[in-house]
Amino acid sequence: MFDALYLTFSAITWCIVGYKARAWFRDRGNVDLGLTALMTSGVPIVFLFSAPSVYRAFDRLTGVANLAMVFLYSAVVLFASGATVLLLRWTSRGDAAAEARAAARSRFAIAVVGVAWLTAVVCFAVGRPDDVEHPRDFSTAYADAPGVVAFLVLYLAIFGTSLAGLGALCPRYAARLGRSWLAKGLRTLAAGCWLGLLYCLCKLVGFVLSWTGNELYWLSNGVAPMSASVAALLVLLGFSLPAAGPRVSAWRRLRRLDPLWRSVTAHAPEVTIDENRWSARWPFADLEWRANRRMAEIRDIQRGIRRHVEPLALDLAREKAGAAGLDERRTAAVVEAAALRRGLANQITGHVPAPHADSVVVTVSADPAEEHEHLARVADVYHDPLVDAVLTDLREISAASRP
Repeated sequence: MFDALYLTFSAITWCIVGYKARAWFRDRGNVDLGLTALMTSGVPIVFLFSAPSVYRAFDRLTGVANLAMVFLYSAVVLFASGATVLLLRWTSRGDAAAEARAAARSRFAIAVVGVAWLTAVVCFAVGRPDDVEHPRDFSTAYADAPGVVAFLVLYLAIFGTSLAGLGALCPRYAARLGRSWLAKGLRTLAAGCWLGLLYCLCKLVGFVLSWTGNELYWLSNGVAPMSASVAALLVLLGFSLPAAGPRVSAWRRLRRLDPLWRSVTAHAPEVTIDENRWSARWPFADLEWRANRRMAEIRDIQRGIRRHVEPLALDLAREKAGAAGLDERRTAAVVEAAALRRGLANQITGHVPAPHADSVVVTVSADPAEEHEHLARVADVYHDPLVDAVLTDLREISAASRP
């Protein structure tokens, strides 16, 4: 069970790390992105060596029992070192002098972590009392071995310090960013850091209880590793959300806009680009550009039909939306959908009312993201019964007004 669980986690996290590395290859001047890709690469290594079968196979290959634990914890220290440097860079934004101080502090921090971890590895080498494999109970099995205890305490000190710093800083930055995907990523990252501190606490409490003769196997070897696993997934998710979140939103917007786009561009195919070129490509490529392009094409058609829409269409749609108790955003979507459908219908018949509407686009916000969401709501209600009722009334009024 543990093999399947940890190897699955490792595969998932390798995909996430690959995604971050791909982004860095596209923007190699982004030091923070490169650092993030490097530090997160330690997480799938941790999961890989946490699988008992991989742990034992590695030790058989090297001929050194429990050496896999050193590699596993070294991967954690890699993450901790990267987090520490990232922390120093985030807190030292400013002029060239501030960046120089951050660079000096980063070098010092890496040196301190390097010395501390080298000391820990030496303690492991001299303190390992036997050659028995302990992939799942290493910390409790060697609780009476001073060298191994020193190794573990130094590891927890390095890891816990970086988690505490990152966990305290991320919410402060997130508070300045509103409801952005970066803010969500920072909060998720902070949650992962605090859960990682629970892992450190469980391990330390397990040490103390083992020394006092009150062993709690489930705490050190059950709760601790599982909390660390979930924490690692949250940390990677936090690092990925700022990049993946907008793409997920763009994909959802693209799917929601698709029926409306197909319906309105059928009347004016000249405003569209050739969509067939996407079929041979990765379906998730350039999602934001494609969603923005479809929105622009729908807007082009709206501007072209403005002279075919009578002001009564907008007024009647507002009246019916108000009577139905719709909120402001839903009302704006219904009004725009009714105007769009009426304009296209009049354009087909060649009817040009006088006077015509000044605009058929209802601007709900100066924020492009909100405008995109508004147009997606228009797509949602394009064939709504309420819009059908507006068009029916307009046709009846038009018919009654004919001589």
